[in-house]
Amino acid sequence: MDNKLFKNEELFGNYYNKINGLILKTKQKVIKNINTEMVELYFEIGATINELIDNYHLEASQNEIIKSFSEKLTKEFGQGFSVPSLKKMKKFYQVFRGGSTMWNQLSWSHNRMIMNIENETKRNFYLEETIKSNWSVRQLERQINSFYYERLLSTSSENKEEVKNEINDLEKKEKVQDFIKDPYVLEFLDIKERRFLEKDLESNLLEHISEFLLELGRGFSFVARQKRIDVDGDNFYIDLVFYNYVLKCFVLIDLKLDKLTHQDIGQMDFYVRYFDNEIKEEVDNPTIGIILCSDKKDTIVKYSVLNDNKNLFASKYQLYLPTEKELALEIEKQKAEFNDNK
Repeated sequence: MDNKLFKNEELFGNYYNKINGLILKTKQKVIKNINTEMVELYFEIGATINELIDNYHLEASQNEIIKSFSEKLTKEFGQGFSVPSLKKMKKFYQVFRGGSTMWNQLSWSHNRMIMNIENETKRNFYLEETIKSNWSVRQLERQINSFYYERLLSTSSENKEEVKNEINDLEKKEKVQDFIKDPYVLEFLDIKERRFLEKDLESNLLEHISEFLLELGRGFSFVARQKRIDVDGDNFYIDLVFYNYVLKCFVLIDLKLDKLTHQDIGQMDFYVRYFDNEIKEEVDNPTIGIILCSDKKDTIVKYSVLNDNKNLFASKYQLYLPTEKELALEIEKQKAEFNDNK
């Protein structure tokens, strides 16, 4: 042991024994609780290492201290206690100490991803959403990379409400508007051709229905494709029909490859009114209509029923993940629109 790190071997030994005891105690827990227990173990190991470094002002020597722990722990308990791993445990404790304990409901892989989010509000949002929606690690990674949190904030602003107490608004999600994104990111379709038809987009979405449901958000379930409705002998077809069990309502989606038009809005308004009168039950809430288009003009939105109907929406879709710069520009644009419409 380097004498520069400690005045004597006893101090290191005491803290090593504490970690040793934590590991032995955890190994005795029942196997069905292994995930929670291991995550809590890593939190406690991180807390113990942090306590030693903070209490004895050993910040300058923390790399050597962690290396010493790693060598002894690996020798006694095997893999899993490398220097990078112990550093992650220390960071894990520092990120979540004194705050939410929701992390103990998730796996270590989930937590390693979430703890790298610097913004506490954003971090807590992903903790709650991962638990509520039962996201896999891969799904969580996609939501973070596609700026799910930022897009929800952007959508809330676009619907003429300043985002107050961000995480509280997002957690409640009681308003229809808070379930609608703009844009929807469909990079999972892996469409590289510039020219394709609406039916191709629809088919591709259904081939990737799991990913599409994830992008739609919590509570969506698929109901029908090309839903036929008969009105006075005329047949009409709604591209996609979903039901949201959180909002307790049907959600109709019409796909448009081109920019939004008044005709598209009128058609969706017609579909929503029909569903409300002919399809939905008394226990269902009013139907939601979403026109998913490649582009939309502000003037079209402003001077149509979209401006007044709280259950009718037009959202853009993107076939690639937005960059942080692109998303920032989009949010600023929407803020400007919000201010202009005050």
